Amino acid sequence: MSLKALKEKALQNPAVKAEYDRLEPEFELANTLISMRQQAGLTQEELARRMHTQKGNISRLERGDSNPGWKTLQRYARACGFDLSVQFHRPEDQAAS
Repeated sequence: MSLKALKEKALQNPAVKAEYDRLEPEFELANTLISMRQQAGLTQEELARRMHTQKGNISRLERGDSNPGWKTLQRYARACGFDLSVQFHRPEDQAAS
């Protein structure tokens, strides 16, 4: 069974789907960090050197195993050649209320 098929099957369970949806912003952040690094053409080691940190710290950020602060996210983005911004919006289910 492929990972995609396994995920689709697991998400049919309402409890699993609810937890997945709850964690989606964390998954999205991790994917965005990895994408920025890859677009910059950097390895985790190269990025770590630019940020004056260890490769393990970059790995933890990209796995979602840490809770980075604003300054850390800014340093990461800048080291990859990006600017960091935040946008606020109402969740879709509350926007119509």
